[in-house]
Amino acid sequence: MRTTRKRTLALTAGVAGMALVASACGGGDGTETGEGGESEGGESTEEITLTVATFNEFGYEELVEEYMELHPNITVEHKKAATANEARDNLNTRLAAGSGLADIEAIEVDWLTELMQFSDKFVDLSDPEVEGRWLDWKVDAATTADGMLMGYGTDIGPEAICYRSDLFAAAGLPTDRAEVATLLEGDWENYFTVGEQFVASSDSAWFDSAGATYQAMVNQLENAYEEDDGTVIGLEGSEVEDLYYTVLEASVDRELSAHLAQWSDDWFAAFQSGNFATMACPGWMLGIIEGNAAGVTGWDIADVFPGGGGNWGGSYLTVPTQSEHPEEAKALAAWLTAPEQQIKAFNSKGTFPSQVAALESEDLLSATNEFFNNAPTGEILANRAEAVTATPFKGANYFAIHTTVADGLTRVDVDQTDDPASSWEKTLQAFQELGLQ
Repeated sequence: MRTTRKRTLALTAGVAGMALVASACGGGDGTETGEGGESEGGESTEEITLTVATFNEFGYEELVEEYMELHPNITVEHKKAATANEARDNLNTRLAAGSGLADIEAIEVDWLTELMQFSDKFVDLSDPEVEGRWLDWKVDAATTADGMLMGYGTDIGPEAICYRSDLFAAAGLPTDRAEVATLLEGDWENYFTVGEQFVASSDSAWFDSAGATYQAMVNQLENAYEEDDGTVIGLEGSEVEDLYYTVLEASVDRELSAHLAQWSDDWFAAFQSGNFATMACPGWMLGIIEGNAAGVTGWDIADVFPGGGGNWGGSYLTVPTQSEHPEEAKALAAWLTAPEQQIKAFNSKGTFPSQVAALESEDLLSATNEFFNNAPTGEILANRAEAVTATPFKGANYFAIHTTVADGLTRVDVDQTDDPASSWEKTLQAFQELGLQ
């Protein structure tokens, strides 16, 4: 199922007959299978409630209202967790309990694979009407070995660099986004070197978090923790170990980090205080920055990323078999992930679409973001998507192994209880305790 993971994100892939699908659940007339009732065929006006569980910012608030206007007999309740980890914990707990899940559960790509072993707990979303809707690799990642489609793709996370132009100006660095792109073009060492120039003339840090920076770097490895066949790669002497020490050298020795744990209260508050000047910025991060930096001027986004291209994150909508209205939930998930809806979500929160027709849309490519100094975010992120040459293999053990490394970084960068070497030893011990080798 991984034959397409090394393809570029070709924005020109054909989708013959794939007009922007407004008909995933019909035009609101209740004539499609399962619409407005208990999937008995024909039209139904039975009043039902569907719950949708997401996390962070999916951009679905207005879309939920629109769907209810189109389907007066359906009430949609949107439950939004603060973080992906919170959503994951809730999903795992309720999946094990056998009850309590939403009709639609959003799943982040990093923990999708660990849930695929429980694919029988989810509805098969395969449907001829959505074939060809997504980039091939997006579909492959959610397809089981026996051909079940476990989730409908929402967004992908092509990465750029978001930066504070006011902090750049105060430190004597260029502020124009084209000049910033030129300044940061190159590898991660260049990014860190420019960071040293910045911190020498500023009271702010260069980047927000060692953990977030490591995440951006590890996403450029094709096989960070597992081989394509699922064989676990040991941490000792690995590329991951090299990245670990490189990031912590930048954080501790070169003093570039703001020492914040991403998704912590301090991290959210830092968007108001100007604690850091740059951060790795997938499209979905735009809404998070804007929401937490309200009233702050100076944020911008540059069409550049250290090391070339990278994809961080992206999610899926699934329908657990616990749902009392699986057909109606499937129809809603299909509507939410149709190209025109995902373009609306992008315009709302910056979540960059994974749908081929959306990627070709002028509505996307011409999109600008007022908060980010009217940056042409659609064009920039489309360019960043084209720069992605590979997506990392993420097997069933990816999340567990990644957590051991992330914890090691946190001990040094955030908690400051360990030096890099002692924390790495603890990381190796935690990895051994997983019993994967």
